[in-house]
Amino acid sequence: MVPKFGIPKEIAMAIGKHFGLFLLAGTVMVGAASFNAASVSAEQSTSAQSAAVDKQEVTFTKDIAPILQRSCQNCHRPGQVAPMSLLTYEDARPWARSMKARTAIRDKAGAMPPWYIEKNIGIQHYKNDPSLSDEEVAKIARWADTGAPRGNPADMPKPLVFPSGASWHAGEPDLIVESPEVLVKANTPDWWGEFPPTRLPTAEDRYVKSVEIREVNNVAGGDAARQTVGQRYVWHHLIWATAPVDEQGEPLEASVTDGAVGWPVHEVGRNADIFDDDAGRLLKAGSSIIYQSAHLHAGGQDVKSKLLFGFKFHPVGYKPKKRTTLHNLANALDIDIKPNEANQQLHAYEVLQQPAKVVTFEPHLHAPGQRMCLEAIWGFNIQTLTCAGYDHNWVRQYEYHDDYAPILPRGTILHIIGYMDNTPNNKNIPDPRNWQGSGNRSIANMFIDLGQIMPLSDQEFQDEMARRRERLGPNRPDVILGCPLCNVIPPMAKPTAAGQQQ
Repeated sequence: MVPKFGIPKEIAMAIGKHFGLFLLAGTVMVGAASFNAASVSAEQSTSAQSAAVDKQEVTFTKDIAPILQRSCQNCHRPGQVAPMSLLTYEDARPWARSMKARTAIRDKAGAMPPWYIEKNIGIQHYKNDPSLSDEEVAKIARWADTGAPRGNPADMPKPLVFPSGASWHAGEPDLIVESPEVLVKANTPDWWGEFPPTRLPTAEDRYVKSVEIREVNNVAGGDAARQTVGQRYVWHHLIWATAPVDEQGEPLEASVTDGAVGWPVHEVGRNADIFDDDAGRLLKAGSSIIYQSAHLHAGGQDVKSKLLFGFKFHPVGYKPKKRTTLHNLANALDIDIKPNEANQQLHAYEVLQQPAKVVTFEPHLHAPGQRMCLEAIWGFNIQTLTCAGYDHNWVRQYEYHDDYAPILPRGTILHIIGYMDNTPNNKNIPDPRNWQGSGNRSIANMFIDLGQIMPLSDQEFQDEMARRRERLGPNRPDVILGCPLCNVIPPMAKPTAAGQQQ
């Protein structure tokens, strides 16, 4: 017998033994209490660290330079997207108070580095996380407040060595392909449409380890440039795929089942896609890039622009063991944003039809968007997996660390909550007196989680939970965030008369 949520009877009984009435009545309340305790703990920790730093001498060479090397210089150097370099003391000293202000924002629009995970709730372990600790934020503030001293030159870490020109965050690609060049005239309306396919020079099937897309245009850098990523680039987003095409550039009928692959959406300011080691994406020999839907957004000058697609491959002979899919959790029909009102909420739901691991979380909102949270609901168990602020100039995807990625059973309800601000406090809003609904323009609204999930078989689901239990050890908590059934161990099969398990 398989009950309501698709869990076999014997496992359901084990769940009842483990949780008892706690599962039926107490999980949400305990979750809320845990959140409050975590919030208080985080605030106390921040205050204690700030107080400790206030007693220290903070210098550029000993304290600030290591922070900049780890979290800032990949962008803040010549030839990159940032408007100023932070490689040296002479570079950074004039920006000390700006650095203090931007890092203090933490998870709100405008924060630097552009990483908006809220640190007092949800999972806190992600790949390629450049965010600063409370102590690092306090050090930058202390340094700025005490005159931004240089310090002992002997304390200066060895300079990082960067490749010349604009580098690739995921590493130098094995294949770089250019899109058609477009001309976006100044102050023209938004444009949506398609472009002719771009043939890929692939003579054999290869599996992709990572893909990164960069916009190259003629917008000048430095102080003369417009000041945000969203204003320096004209490609708002691109929905794209790869597939074999005929001589006229049309996808072949067989493409849907023979080599057609959908890829994560390119968005302004977005970080690279580095796929799970066991879930490389197929790039079929003879495929072309299909530009399914491009959105171009004009600024104050004529811009010539193109995209560079950088693919890194797995070794020849690699075969994926698993696959990831885009689940596009969204709700466009019910977007109803009232004028002159903050903290408005939008909601969307998705029921998992099979067990799954959540690989990434990627909020996509538009001008009113302030933050988004992702919840997992299983029975009466509600867990907040992630909350992140939103900056329309830096669209981020957050890839969960393998040891902390949510492992969810069949029947789990994924729930996203979007928080909207349609008031004069939100500088992205052209006129907060207007009601807003759904729309494609940047000043209209979207409400989507463009994250990726990895479907699991029942056995893979059990194996993933077993690995999580092994990592956490015998002293693991009663409630494991992101894995509601991790502590429910299936009973062993009973032996038959012949001594074999059934």
